[in-house]
Amino acid sequence: MGFTVLIPARLASSRLPDKPLADIAGLPMVVRVAQRAEQSSAAQVVVAADSERIADACSRHGVRAVLTRADHASGSDRLAEACGHLGLAGDDVVVNVQGDEPLIAPALIDAVAALLEARREASMSTAAHPIASVADFINPNVVKVVLQANGLALYFSRAPIPWWRDGFAAGVSALPDPAPLRHVGIYGYRASFLLDFPQLPAAPVESCEALEQLRALWHGHRIAVHVSAAAPGAGVDTPEDLERVRAFFSQGAR
Repeated sequence: MGFTVLIPARLASSRLPDKPLADIAGLPMVVRVAQRAEQSSAAQVVVAADSERIADACSRHGVRAVLTRADHASGSDRLAEACGHLGLAGDDVVVNVQGDEPLIAPALIDAVAALLEARREASMSTAAHPIASVADFINPNVVKVVLQANGLALYFSRAPIPWWRDGFAAGVSALPDPAPLRHVGIYGYRASFLLDFPQLPAAPVESCEALEQLRALWHGHRIAVHVSAAAPGAGVDTPEDLERVRAFFSQGAR
């Protein structure tokens, strides 16, 4: 398909300082992420770094990186700048893999890219999987997505959606049927849309939910959603997450 994987990486992190450089079995985390992405069908994998330290770490391990401004307000702003550095435009497909996902499945990257190639009416693609527990359903840190019949996103929310009419009266002791969907934070973009996206005014619902993808829906863009049967590998948000991932790689995983 000839798509590009871009991995935004910035040093600032409130819970894990210098997170992209955290050691995982002898390699920086951002390098681990890039190595997983390189197992996909991508034509190129590039780290969009906000620091010379990240770019240097990538270079030492054979990972391509471009240096972007440190003051970007969002990851999509950083990706847009990286697209400019790489000369990407028009219908070129870019897959945004988060820099704290060292267990990302290469097949999931391919699926998100292929979906955007197939759905010409969509400006973006992403992924989701069925939620298996009530705890995840009511957790505001687990983003939910509701789909149209054609597989395009209808809405994303931190609230437990869809919500049955008598849910408040009955309490939340079981999941709706069919199972609600958890949104997975991987995105495919057409490069032309990604270059335009930072210029779009923020949507009121985006500010309320703190979900940037709602800006695209609010402005009338379509987001195609790949639904996988199982949850992807865990990301790294906390020191405990980091220790779990380190244990996984210490067993010889790649």
